Amino acid sequence: MSDLMIETSDLHRSYRIGRKSIEVLHGIDLQIHRGERVFLCGPSGAGKTTLLYTLAGLEPPEKGSVRIDGTDLYRLGRRDQAQFRNQRIGYIFQNYHLLPELTALENVAVPGAIAGKNSNALALEALKRVGLADRTDHLPAELSGGEQQRVAIARAIVNSPKVLFADEPTGNLDSNNSAEVMSILLDLATEQGVTLVVVTHDQSLAKVGDRTLIIKDGAIHTSGSVA
Repeated sequence: MSDLMIETSDLHRSYRIGRKSIEVLHGIDLQIHRGERVFLCGPSGAGKTTLLYTLAGLEPPEKGSVRIDGTDLYRLGRRDQAQFRNQRIGYIFQNYHLLPELTALENVAVPGAIAGKNSNALALEALKRVGLADRTDHLPAELSGGEQQRVAIARAIVNSPKVLFADEPTGNLDSNNSAEVMSILLDLATEQGVTLVVVTHDQSLAKVGDRTLIIKDGAIHTSGSVA
């Protein structure tokens, strides 16, 4: 088994604004090891979220490849790719993306239901892991921002993914909730051996990871271990 969990080669991605084409990713080559906790930092508009979407199978590159746990993600058919994401990848959005009409338990149960599992039992266990066993019947509007983000984390881990992507998971939270959410993510990565990739604009948060990658103008300029 390879020690590499994520490997990209020559990733390119651009967007058109009117007649102008803006290249967001400029030939990114990246290797992330199994169980590694990597933080992606850089200024706004540098391409952090685009890179995360591309790594997670949410946005195909115009050129290049992404391999997750040995599987070439963008060579899979649409159905197989969706199944692969459901079973192997967890994704945490900055703005939570919870379904407002569903309770915390129901939101977390969705990925398990798609996978044909005993989704309520798995969802309850996931909510226990993030400290929300007493909030299962609450709607998102009845939860604080920190609680909503913990529900989003529970949803992302309910199918025991091998890779967990988090896009600015503390971006909408105060310092206390930010520290709590980050602690939960790091604990999950350590306990379950999950490979964790976090986008953040706050380089001070990145110090808790194994490695920080600095992205600027769509390219990785520097990388290194964080003391």
